[in-house]
Amino acid sequence: MWTQGRWAALAVLSIILLLSKEAAPIEVPLDLKQPPTIVKQSLKDYIVDPRDNIIIECEAKGNPVPTFQWRRNGKFFNVGKDPRVTMRIRSGTLEFRSSGKPEDYEGEYQCFASNDFGTAISNKILLRVSKSPLWPKEVLEPVTVREGVSLILPCNPPPGLPPPETFWMDSSIMPIPQDKRVSMGLNGDLFFSNVLAKDANADYSCNARFEFTHTIQQKNPYTLKVQTKEPYNDTFLNSTDLYGVRNVPETQPTFLSPKGLASSKIVLRGEQLLLECIGAGVPTPSIDWFKRGGDLPAKKVKLENFNKTLRILNVSEEDSGGYICMASNKMGSIRHSVEVQVKAAPYWLDKPTNLVLAPEENGRLVCRANGNPKPTIQWLVNGEPIESSLPNPNQQVLGDTIMFHSVQIGSSAVYQCNASNEHGYLLANAFVSILDMAPRMLGPKNQLIKVIENNRTFLDCPFFGSPFPVLRWFKNGLGSGLDGGQYKLYPNGTLEINQARPEDQGTYTCVASNILGKMENQVRLEVKEPTRIVRAPEHVTKPRGSTVRFDCRVKRDSSLPVTVTWLKDDKPLSFSWTFGGRLRKDDESLTIQNVNPEDGGTYTCTAKSEIDEDSASARLTVIGRPDPPQDLELSDPSARSVRLTWVPGSENNSPVTQFLVQFEEDKWEPGKWQNLSIYDGNLNSVNLQLSPFVNYQFRVIAINAVGQSQPSHPSARYQTSGAPPDVIPGGLQGWGNKKNNMEITWQPLQNTERNGPNLRYVVSWRRKDTEQEWNNITTIRAKHIIHNTDTYVPYEIKIQAINDFGHSPESNVVIGYTGEDKPSAAPTELRVSKINSTKVNVHWVPVDPSTVNGEFKEYKLYYWREASLIKGLKVNKTKLHKGFFTTAEHPSGILTELFPYSKYKIYMVVANREHEGPQSNTVEFYTKEGEPGAPKYFRIQRHTDRVHLKWDKPQEPNGVLIGYTLQYHTVNGTQAGERKVQSFLPNVTEYIMDLPHRLTRFKFYLAARTQVGAGEVYAVESPHFANEAYKEQEDIATQGWFIGLMCAVALLVLILLIVCFIKRSRGGKYPVREKKDLPLDPVDHKDQDGSFDYHSDEDNKPLQGSQTSLDGNVKESDDSLVDYGEGGDGQFNEDGSFIGQYTVKKDKEETEGNESSEATSPVNAIYSLA
Repeated sequence: MWTQGRWAALAVLSIILLLSKEAAPIEVPLDLKQPPTIVKQSLKDYIVDPRDNIIIECEAKGNPVPTFQWRRNGKFFNVGKDPRVTMRIRSGTLEFRSSGKPEDYEGEYQCFASNDFGTAISNKILLRVSKSPLWPKEVLEPVTVREGVSLILPCNPPPGLPPPETFWMDSSIMPIPQDKRVSMGLNGDLFFSNVLAKDANADYSCNARFEFTHTIQQKNPYTLKVQTKEPYNDTFLNSTDLYGVRNVPETQPTFLSPKGLASSKIVLRGEQLLLECIGAGVPTPSIDWFKRGGDLPAKKVKLENFNKTLRILNVSEEDSGGYICMASNKMGSIRHSVEVQVKAAPYWLDKPTNLVLAPEENGRLVCRANGNPKPTIQWLVNGEPIESSLPNPNQQVLGDTIMFHSVQIGSSAVYQCNASNEHGYLLANAFVSILDMAPRMLGPKNQLIKVIENNRTFLDCPFFGSPFPVLRWFKNGLGSGLDGGQYKLYPNGTLEINQARPEDQGTYTCVASNILGKMENQVRLEVKEPTRIVRAPEHVTKPRGSTVRFDCRVKRDSSLPVTVTWLKDDKPLSFSWTFGGRLRKDDESLTIQNVNPEDGGTYTCTAKSEIDEDSASARLTVIGRPDPPQDLELSDPSARSVRLTWVPGSENNSPVTQFLVQFEEDKWEPGKWQNLSIYDGNLNSVNLQLSPFVNYQFRVIAINAVGQSQPSHPSARYQTSGAPPDVIPGGLQGWGNKKNNMEITWQPLQNTERNGPNLRYVVSWRRKDTEQEWNNITTIRAKHIIHNTDTYVPYEIKIQAINDFGHSPESNVVIGYTGEDKPSAAPTELRVSKINSTKVNVHWVPVDPSTVNGEFKEYKLYYWREASLIKGLKVNKTKLHKGFFTTAEHPSGILTELFPYSKYKIYMVVANREHEGPQSNTVEFYTKEGEPGAPKYFRIQRHTDRVHLKWDKPQEPNGVLIGYTLQYHTVNGTQAGERKVQSFLPNVTEYIMDLPHRLTRFKFYLAARTQVGAGEVYAVESPHFANEAYKEQEDIATQGWFIGLMCAVALLVLILLIVCFIKRSRGGKYPVREKKDLPLDPVDHKDQDGSFDYHSDEDNKPLQGSQTSLDGNVKESDDSLVDYGEGGDGQFNEDGSFIGQYTVKKDKEETEGNESSEATSPVNAIYSLA
């Protein structure tokens, strides 16, 4: 974001105003008698176009209105005698009609403006007519030079007024290319540091452009011939050693301009300094600049023309001194020193200003100027030297000052100060007016000024009087005069407030007084809050078609209306047809929909009030897929490569990072484009590596961050010649799919790897470790099957590709195997050891490797759970297996993840890649008891002053249950109370606990126990209790008030039904509310003796809870009672059991959303009855 607030600009403007108020001369109201003052005049050096009328300006004010006279070349110029010259009415401006010869009026003109109180004069205006002479006719002989030498082609333009601008072009009006080696000098000549063969040309033409006449004069062209030792062609352009390739001798640097080793230059203060150094030599010298005794002033110095020109604008005295330029190449260096002297035409130190005095007052005029050399000061009065004027006893000339004392009415006059030296002059008019006048106010009455808080503020009070009045300021008519502290009073009556604050608001009164009276004026000041953009737009980069929003939130003073405008690239933004209705503006933003590349640019939001403004800018960059490359060309053809060149398309504001080159060939897959290679985005010419015997055509796709361009148009086709295959088929392997064969397969060559017609494969094989001859076959397929082999024997295999041009190298020999058969032997002496509750060690005797009949894969152990040692517990008898890869002499393994307290059976087979062998002996074993699983469910039924806990046996007891352990503690926010423990027998599955208080909440942890220990924990938390949510229906039903209320409700329902029936008979429609029936709580099943029957009980679905040890962290159930009980929103049926456990989520939401408020509301009870 670019914030372009106007505060800095306002501060600069305030300083300018301040300086102008301090330096402003006394303004005498024009309705008072006063001497003339020159207000407008032409330039001292005045050059005019001879085709136009000549106008020399001279305007003056005064009372009475001045009359004008002119002097030409120091003599009176009689305007009335020349019919072609007129003077404008009430003005001294001369106008010369263009007929005749304008040169006749060249000369030095000076204007005199006079009235009864004096004469003011203008500068001496040197009038000259612009000239654009033709180039002298000349015959230019051809210039012949040896390659490597330096050369200067002179321009010598005709002298014009002002001097023409020069430049070099060829006959086709194209500029001569300039660089470090070839460039134009300040005098217009064309300099060659060294000439190369490519410089030979017949049309080096210097041109002169004349500014005033807008004409260009062309010099006859030079013909340059270059003598060379080597023939020249374009391939030398890319050589890194151009001179060495061309056999051009290398030379040390010399200077073409300036000549010699030292020179000097004089420049005037305020003008620009131009120094030039052009070197010659082979290789082309580099130019560097230094200043003797210090560094170059980096902020002022500009190096131009390939470092050959040094430019300093607005030269000052500190820029004088020695400047050194050095030309250097690898053969050496040379230096030239320029001594710069800064002279100065006169410039003002203290310019005389108008002086108004009352009778008998004293005063002075001061005229101080400086320059180099120091200027002389000359005083004039009414346009004549003061020495030749009538004596005035009330004035005294003291060098650059004139003293006045006890002045008298009638001694008004205009004084001129002329400061001059050899470089120019300055002329200033200052009148002395003798007046006697009471104070008067010159500004508007009761002015209202609005300013921005904390800004420097100026309250103007222009006044006049003679003697010069004393002015004082007062605020709200109270206190002494305002001056000092945050106030500053200027001589012209302006009051400055350093930083305006809200408390500075009020009415300010300025009072001007002298001995003749006094006068006052008022200014009302209002201090406003600044207009600020508090949320400015930010730079945005978006793809084409997206929506862009620029923020512009403004904070302003409530009493100042603010207008918000938008600019695009500093031009007002049009919200009409220009954007096709895609622009939308509101108070705080600008939205552009469906942006396109033309929308890119800088958007500026400007908030403007009547006294200030603020603005902020942001840049929108619309990026898109690049345009497709164009103009594909093929060059540099060879057997297996060709150069492809293209012209990149527009990047659409996102740099191209890659170019994808694709190809299509017309033999194997015509019309299918395939990727060939990817290149960096800064390339547009690449050498493509190709395959033989392919008829290619290419296209290029540009890629940037947005995506891929459309493909370019295809190139011309390029056919490569044929060759033997140079790629060996890969992926060679042999493996039998039957016990008496071997299938040899390989990866066929790609179409672009064929290299020629009639591609075949020569496959060779022989049995390993024998001296048999190689068998081979030639085929076009990608596999070959060998039949009638022995079972699982190794073969050596190799392959070679061949076409009509020859064959590829042979592949390396690989080992393949024929097919496998079933293993013929089984592992023996299978046994187990170290049996615990979940794992067992397995041991066996391995088979003889020769009986595997193939590649050994693993020993595969099959196992299944035959039964549980718990009476009546059904188990899953699915057969599982586990593999052991071992070639140990005494192998063993560990079987894990078994169920505790169960009967298992196992047996083992040996397996190769295709088959399993016969089974080993079967082994039976029993796992030991373990810790039980978590209870199937754990529920809480809450009543007013007690909780009823119910649970069920674990799904997997993992042994003989010996009881349950219940732990619980109170819950208060994040704090837990003291934990208490209860133990129960195995046939106990419920527990009722009295609550100390109806609002007390508990968290419960339940675990079953075997002889091994406590099992996984099931944790639940009692729900919140709310007076309206958990009152027992049986308790309410026993209350007399409730019975009476229900009778009243029944009567009301009856009346409503009658009304509804009447309405319905008239066509009225009423919604019928349906209520879901909730399932009853399932009943646990126990045997008569209190033990559990472990049959599958799908109806007894437990509440899903968390499972861990009693001492571990508890993972809360995803569907715990807490979810249904928090905040008094839980639902219970009539016996207090939790309903949500047995309904789907939708039912639960309906219950929570509707029925929670119905259970205890009498009104809702009516709807329930309905």
